[in-house]
Amino acid sequence: MDDPSTSYTKIRVTRSITIPDPIKISRYRRLPELGPRVLFFSGGTALNSVSRVLKNYTHNSIHLVTPFDSGGSSAKLRKAFNMPSIGDLRSRLMALADESVTGHPEIYKLFTYRFPTDLKRAELLKQLEMMIRGRHPMIDSVSNPMRRIIRNLLGCFYDAMPVDFNLNGASIGNLILTGGYLNNHEHLDPVIFLFEKLVGVQGTVRAIVNADYHLAAELADGQRVIGQHLLTGKEVAPLASNVTDLFLSKSLDDYQPVRVKLRKKNQRLIEQAELICYPPGSFYSSLIANLLPQGVGASITANDCPKVFVPNQGDDPEQIDMSLNQSLQQLMRYLQAGTSQTAEPERLLNFVLLDSRHGTVSADQKHELWKAWGIQLIDVPLITPESAPNYDANLLVSALLSLA
Repeated sequence: MDDPSTSYTKIRVTRSITIPDPIKISRYRRLPELGPRVLFFSGGTALNSVSRVLKNYTHNSIHLVTPFDSGGSSAKLRKAFNMPSIGDLRSRLMALADESVTGHPEIYKLFTYRFPTDLKRAELLKQLEMMIRGRHPMIDSVSNPMRRIIRNLLGCFYDAMPVDFNLNGASIGNLILTGGYLNNHEHLDPVIFLFEKLVGVQGTVRAIVNADYHLAAELADGQRVIGQHLLTGKEVAPLASNVTDLFLSKSLDDYQPVRVKLRKKNQRLIEQAELICYPPGSFYSSLIANLLPQGVGASITANDCPKVFVPNQGDDPEQIDMSLNQSLQQLMRYLQAGTSQTAEPERLLNFVLLDSRHGTVSADQKHELWKAWGIQLIDVPLITPESAPNYDANLLVSALLSLA
């Protein structure tokens, strides 16, 4: 006979809330260790300012980050070691690091340090070797056993480093992560977990997949581009034609579409979240890219928590003349593609959160998809004169936590 004390009944409760909710916000501020599990699908640096505010209210936020960056210093590491991109992962880990007196400021400083761009290779090699031997000032300030762990990971990187690897501008945090990746049989999770412990990360950060794939896009003018750096408009000229389809490619040099399943550990993170946020940032290379693995949509559907879309303010080079309704249609398209059968829209998206009075985005609630999908608009102050045209991190965090 089943023990009545261990049986559970799951029900769904509908209630009214206030945004922002000062009581909730105050409670989370006092006990961030018990804060809600707010999950973000993101990449890049757009959410880092929000993350720095968020950790003051919850240490349980979840960040699924794209490992598909193919530009900057990440590109050097990917080319040298055929590995996923780690730059955005390191950036988010640092944004969530404990910056209080109980944290490890000397490790934080080391992990955010970059080698100078104007030194010769011999001098940069000398600095790296000094770090590995524990004789560099930045390493010397770190106490054991953390110091020994960091030296070991840098040594793993050094031993595998190609003879022509360019260290100019290299992030020490990225080199340490790479050493850990190589030392853990080319798996990201163990070294990310170690990173979290070393700097006291107040949240959970995971790559959406642990694979060396690249983003590929087909454009409305018939062109095909491969590589995240060709989409964002940061390192090359912005796109001149809209993205019509986004895929994962096995190679940066040859278009080879691949299908990859969502890992079970990430599936559990999605299904256990108390709020799911589709946040601002590069629309395709940060948000939609996270939805490409098979099973993401199904995991979202399995969770009854609120789901909210926060559209971009200002100009996103990846969204050429896209209206909010067009963005919603694209978002829903990729969410539903990740389900085994077409899921009801209300299982995937419930709210749109924006500030129409101070921002550049307004909502046409009379559009048929708002009614068909049952989307509710939350139009509250989220932008200040100081933050414009972007969201104010404090106001956005307060609004999201009120929904959790």
